[in-house]
Amino acid sequence: MPRNPTPPDRQSGDRFNEGQATFTMTGSQPDLAAGLAAIREVVATLKPQPGVYRMLDARGDVLYVGKARALKNRVTNYTQVDRLPLRIKRMVSQTRSMTIVTTNSEAEALLLEAQLIKRYRPPYNVLLRDDKSFPFILLRAEHDFPRITKHRGARKAKGNYYGPFASAGSVNTTINALQKLFLLRSCTDSFFSRRDRPCLLYQIKRCSAPCVGRIDPAAYAELVGEAKDFLGGKSSAVQTKIEAQMQAAAAALDYERAAMLRDRLRAATFIQGSQAINAEGVGNADVFGIAQANGQFGVQAFFIRGGQNWGHRAFFPSHTDGLDEAEVLTSFLAQFYEEVPPPRTILIDRELPEGDLLAEALAVAAGGKVEISVPQRGDRRRLMAQAERNAVEALERRQAESGSKAKLNRELAEFLELPEPPQRIEVYDNSHIQGTNAVGAMVVAGAEGFIKGQYRKWNIKQPEAAGDDYAMMREVMGRRFARAQDEDPDRDGGQWPDLVLIDGGKGQMSAVKDTLEELGIEDVPLIAIAKGPNHGREGREVFHFADGREKTLPVNSPLLFHLQRLRDEVHRFVIGAHRDKRSRAIIASPLDEIPGIGPARKRALLLHFGTAGKVRAAALEDLQCAPGVSAAVAQTVYDFYHPGG
Repeated sequence: MPRNPTPPDRQSGDRFNEGQATFTMTGSQPDLAAGLAAIREVVATLKPQPGVYRMLDARGDVLYVGKARALKNRVTNYTQVDRLPLRIKRMVSQTRSMTIVTTNSEAEALLLEAQLIKRYRPPYNVLLRDDKSFPFILLRAEHDFPRITKHRGARKAKGNYYGPFASAGSVNTTINALQKLFLLRSCTDSFFSRRDRPCLLYQIKRCSAPCVGRIDPAAYAELVGEAKDFLGGKSSAVQTKIEAQMQAAAAALDYERAAMLRDRLRAATFIQGSQAINAEGVGNADVFGIAQANGQFGVQAFFIRGGQNWGHRAFFPSHTDGLDEAEVLTSFLAQFYEEVPPPRTILIDRELPEGDLLAEALAVAAGGKVEISVPQRGDRRRLMAQAERNAVEALERRQAESGSKAKLNRELAEFLELPEPPQRIEVYDNSHIQGTNAVGAMVVAGAEGFIKGQYRKWNIKQPEAAGDDYAMMREVMGRRFARAQDEDPDRDGGQWPDLVLIDGGKGQMSAVKDTLEELGIEDVPLIAIAKGPNHGREGREVFHFADGREKTLPVNSPLLFHLQRLRDEVHRFVIGAHRDKRSRAIIASPLDEIPGIGPARKRALLLHFGTAGKVRAAALEDLQCAPGVSAAVAQTVYDFYHPGG
């Protein structure tokens, strides 16, 4: 069995053939001779066929993922030390084993390489850092009156997806305008089924109220068709149709309908007028421009669908030392389209050495031909020039912000008396209401800002801790650092903090300090931030040190604002976690506690009896009469509520 299994393929369960050629050497320190020996052992087992290889260190962690047209030839190159750049020599010196995956073609190898890079995030690969998936607009199809909604994540629901959009804000703005334009519902199916009168959205003319029959299925289906045409690039035709209907209504003296159509026309104009760039004539395309300065890269992406700009976003790939723009852009595109469906046209600002191979690989994901081209003239060239200019400006802003953050980190180290600027800051807080639904939370900040993928939350398990802020903090810190000691005792995995910031005062500091000392941890810097005089209304937070000292910062200090932002972020996160837990508790049913009773049987019982209380009071014979409830299930429910028989 390989140590790192291949992720499931999108189309075929047996498309890839993986085997692990592992020749582990003793010792975890960089050793070029040991690395070369391990690689040569693997080369002896390889054939000149396409596939993907993973370089692993002594612990089995992935150092690098690469693809090859001929695995034997490609891996052999790593044994020719004199031709390797310093960065690759360093990787070879850390390599102790390899995992080999064979594929049917080089294009399939490119797709698998992108999957594995996204999964393992190796330190020697170009990495696309993106904390969240892109949002889409979804027109669901499994209902007589389809719902329009924002969607993130896997596209499993049946319906039409439109996107990607650059941000949740751009999706929300577009959906609001689309509701005014097409009057489509956005409510959930359960909310829809319970209505006996129109909701507020109908009153403000953002829904046609199909829930109470204010529009028939045929007329609603026509609105859905118009929405699909509009989102699919036929916006001009839709506007022309609405304008003709408005004029006909006005001619018939139906001024109320004419006014409604006028408002819909304005909504269509708003959507088109909100586009930041002119993409008319481009159709469906993604546009990428790349810039480089001082060893950093910035990629600007424009998402064009139906000639409309659906937003733009800047990306800053990491681990790019020693690479040129074309190599970085190739790796970026392969990873970017691992989660985002590629359009039929991709516009870039330079030729790529493996452009044809990348297009072939993306065609597999798109289910049709994908064209990757460098525009030379016309609207496409002007659009590309704008993407290039935005890439340069975004990179300049990024570097300016990085300089400011680096300065703040240096000032932070000086103020908190740290040996060097912290690269990983963990911030902790708790939330509860009179001891109920108690949760603890951690947010993480790095040199480039918040690392949202590493945020964590804990449900407080100890009954005596709920409602006691100090006990809650002890439980959270105990669980966090006990696990860190088990998983990374040598502290070389990058998951140990350089600074722990606690939202609280002397009591919280004492609780955290005692907990870590019990675990034998005394070298992690601890700082507690508490509101000062007048409950912090003057911005004079007090910083408590582990040795009992206190410090303050001037109210206009940029460093104070930085620390307040860290504290406010964990406060926001833990409050959200507490509210989610409280919401789930509110809608929880007593039937959830019965073992073996899933959602379908719970629904059947509630539909038959009306309430959980009536289920509890029902006789065994009555439970057996409920539709979808077998005699065995009825007995289980009855025994749960009547353990004495």
